[in-house]
Amino acid sequence: MPGTWGSVLTELIPLALVIALSPFSIIPAVLVLGTPRPKPTGLAFLAGWLLGLAALTAVFLELSNLLGGIGTQPPSWASWLRIVVGSALIVLGAYRFTKRKSSEHMPGWITRMSTLTPPKAALTGAALTVINPKVLFICAAAGLAIGSAGLDTPAVWSAEIWFVAFAASTVAVPILAYAFMGQKLDPVLHGIRDWMERQHAVLIAAILVVIGLLVLYKGIHALVG
Repeated sequence: MPGTWGSVLTELIPLALVIALSPFSIIPAVLVLGTPRPKPTGLAFLAGWLLGLAALTAVFLELSNLLGGIGTQPPSWASWLRIVVGSALIVLGAYRFTKRKSSEHMPGWITRMSTLTPPKAALTGAALTVINPKVLFICAAAGLAIGSAGLDTPAVWSAEIWFVAFAASTVAVPILAYAFMGQKLDPVLHGIRDWMERQHAVLIAAILVVIGLLVLYKGIHALVG
């Protein structure tokens, strides 16, 4: 595996983790499995989620191509972009922590996920990637990071597939497991949902700060290295 390829995949890990570990990714995936038709509804939601993540990342990847060009050496603005992204994540995480008391209850739209039909679940999965600022922000950062890494075109699209699969893994695992195991997973899924509903505000704040520090370090290291 070329060094540049390995480097960009390593850089995408913290970005993908922000999406994968967010309660607002996992809880909707668990709730759609409580609908009257859990298997088709869950699979439809997963398909919409994957499509939304892939489309958003591709848009910003192409924007990066317009700014610098895929296959060229990483431009100087890429390091500054990482610094901006990392700093923004830290600030957002700190803000979310200060507001944790007012965010103890999940939004009403999330609790209504259990009433979706398969077509609505697919649309909802795609829409949640766009209307969730955190997901939109991270997909933008990932697309720009991939496009500015100096990889050739096949490696660029392979990196996007890797990022989308990693970011969507925590949505895919419960849905695919339920598709094979069915109602045997209900007690586990209910336990996960209840715990994340209680702790989601602190979890989001901690994840944002930790990932922000990693991205910020990457940007500073690239500038001084």
